[in-house]
Amino acid sequence: MSYSLVELITAKRDGEELDPGALRWIITEYTAGRVPSYQVSALLMAIIFKGMTQAELGPWTEAMLHSGDVLDLSALTGPKVDKHSTGGVGDKISIPLVPIVVACGIAVPMISGRGLGHTGGTLDKLESIPGFSTQYEPERINRQMKDIGAVMVGQTDRLVPADRKIYALRDATGTVPSDPLISSSIMSKKLAEDIDGLLLDVKVGSGAFKRTLDDATKLASMMVGIGVSHDTPVTVVFTNMDQPLGRAVGNANEIAESIEVLRGGGPPDVVELTMRFAEEMLMLAGSDSRLDAAAAVEKAVSSGAAFDTMAKIVEHQGGNPAVLDDLSLLPSAPHEHVLTAETGGYIVRCDAYEIGLASVRLGAGRTTKKDQVDHSVGLMIEAKVGDTVEAGQPLATISYRDEDSLESALSVLVDTFVVSAEPVEPPDLILGELR
Repeated sequence: MSYSLVELITAKRDGEELDPGALRWIITEYTAGRVPSYQVSALLMAIIFKGMTQAELGPWTEAMLHSGDVLDLSALTGPKVDKHSTGGVGDKISIPLVPIVVACGIAVPMISGRGLGHTGGTLDKLESIPGFSTQYEPERINRQMKDIGAVMVGQTDRLVPADRKIYALRDATGTVPSDPLISSSIMSKKLAEDIDGLLLDVKVGSGAFKRTLDDATKLASMMVGIGVSHDTPVTVVFTNMDQPLGRAVGNANEIAESIEVLRGGGPPDVVELTMRFAEEMLMLAGSDSRLDAAAAVEKAVSSGAAFDTMAKIVEHQGGNPAVLDDLSLLPSAPHEHVLTAETGGYIVRCDAYEIGLASVRLGAGRTTKKDQVDHSVGLMIEAKVGDTVEAGQPLATISYRDEDSLESALSVLVDTFVVSAEPVEPPDLILGELR
C-alpha cells in the first residue's frame, strides 16, 4: 500500500496515532531512498513534540530491525543474551562483562557504539588494543559466535541500515532527544542480534543522558515494552552516573582497568556492577536461582576462565592478546599532570559530566562522528565522593599529549571536585530496576 508522507506528517503533527502499515512504509521507503530526507526530518520533529504510542513503537522498531540483514545464530544451542548501556563516563563495564558471561556458558553477540559528546564508547576503548578490529559483516559475526560464543563489534551497513540513516538525520536536525526515537534505535539494533534476552543499564545523573530517575524510567519502560512486543525479555538496572565509574576515564586506561577486573581486582564500583550485571544476564538466560548465578560468575573470574575468554575474543578480532599480560603494550601518553586538592576535607562532588568533557578535550573522545580519538590520553580519578583528602593530595592524574589540550581540559575541571568539612556517605551505585 502506498501512503502520502505529507498526510502522515500532518497526522503526527496533530497528535494522531499512525497505523502499523504506514510506519513500515515510512521506514522501507526512506531506507530505499524513495522519500526525501526533508520530509522525514519533518516527521521526526513532529515525533519530538507529539511522541509515539507503544502501539506505534512496536511496528516502527520491527520495520527498522528488518530494514537489512539480521544475525542468524540458530546454530547455537544455548541461550543468547546481550547488554546495553545508555552511556556514561568511565563506563567500561561491557569489556569485562562479556568474557565473564561467556565463560558461564552464555553466548553474547554484542554490537556496541562509539563515544560522542562527553560519554565514552566501547568500540573506541577496544580499538586501543593494538590490531583489534570492530568492523565485521554479519557472516563473520555469525562465524565467530559459533566459534567462541562472543563478538564485540560495531553496527555494519547491512545491519539495521534504517537506524544508521535515521540517526544521521536526527543528529543533523536536532531531533536526537526523543524517548521513542532513542528506544527504537537501541532496541532495533539489539533485536537484530537474534537474542533471547537483554539487560539494559540505564544511567541516571550529571554524566548521563537522563538526569532524573523519573525521566530514565520513562525511557526504560518504552524499551521494555518493545521487548515485550517482540517476545524478548528485558531487565533494566538504573545506575548512578553523578560521578565516573572506576578510576580510569579514557580508552587504553579503561582497558587496563577492565583487565584488572578479569584478574580478580579492579575498583569496587566497577566490580560491583560487572558482577551484578553478569548475574542478571545469567538469570535472563534461565539460571535456576540468583545464588547459582552469583556462584557461576565468581567461579568464572576466580578460575581464570573469563580472562582466557577475553584472550580468545582479542585474538579472534585481530588484536594482540599479549596486552592482557603486559599492559605496557597499550598506548600511553607522553606527559602527566596531577590535579591536587587546595584544602583538606571530604569529597562531596566529583562531577561525571565535567570529567567526561575534560577527557574529550584531551582527545580521548569526539564532538563529531568524524573526529579521531587519541587512545593514549585520559584521566585517573584519585578521589571520589565520600573520600577524605588533605591539602596537596592528588584528585586526578591527567595523561596528555600537548599543553593546549591540557589547558583546555583543566579549564573545565575548576569546580569538578568539591571538598567540604562535613563528611558524606558515598552515593548508592544501583538506584532501582525494572522488568
